[in-house]
Amino acid sequence: MGAHQTLSFAVDGMHCGSCGMLIDDTLADLLGVHTSTTTYRTRTSVVELDPGRVAAAQVIAAIGEAGYTARLESR
Repeated sequence: MGAHQTLSFAVDGMHCGSCGMLIDDTLADLLGVHTSTTTYRTRTSVVELDPGRVAAAQVIAAIGEAGYTARLESR
């Protein structure tokens, strides 16, 4: 399949660790996302994905649908 890519997103609106788990559960349902680790303490979500199947904008939209705001961090 396609090469995996790891992207980091800054996430606003989280209030606790459960918020991070909710985001990870939401992203697990997104076709093309292999793994995600969302951390309340750092307010980041690190997502390993297949860029041929899912775009960063789709990840941001999914996080938004879960009730949070996100933006792609520069590397």
